[in-house]
Amino acid sequence: MNIIAISGALRKASSNTGLLRALQAIAPDGVTIDIATLHGIPLYDGDDEAASGKPQAVKDLDARIRAADGVIIATPEYNFSIPGVLKNATDWLSRGGSPLKWKRVGILGAADGPLGTGRAQYHLRQNLQGLEAITMPKPEFFAGHNSTKFDSEGNLFDEDSKRRLEKWLHAFIDWIVKKP
Repeated sequence: MNIIAISGALRKASSNTGLLRALQAIAPDGVTIDIATLHGIPLYDGDDEAASGKPQAVKDLDARIRAADGVIIATPEYNFSIPGVLKNATDWLSRGGSPLKWKRVGILGAADGPLGTGRAQYHLRQNLQGLEAITMPKPEFFAGHNSTKFDSEGNLFDEDSKRRLEKWLHAFIDWIVKKP
């Protein structure tokens, strides 16, 4: 099984990218988790699209999503919503036939506040609904209080979070396979 995991953060030491690395480390045999970032995707501009088409960075991400059995998106929470770079990427991906249409998508995230990324995840669900993605309803994974769970490089060290993350990953894999 091939899963693409997209980090909605650009920071090198992002805890959300750290969640994806933690998923890679616990992936069972036969499951590959390929991490993608949003670096290099320009701001969406319809005039640029009309003149030049999709940028190569968007075409590459599109192809990786199409080739995957499932998609995981780790989103930070900025001002009670998803980061602009993540929304911008979904806007680009929606153009000319979204690779997320009918694709199984799992959402998770980490933030320093007590609610983790709950509000951002709900906004992302709304956005993915418009792209006709099939978003896993449960279980949900919210990591709050990042400073107590991640080191300065964005690596997850909290054992309880690791256990919950492993449970989430197995549920996601099962959800892809069974297609309920």
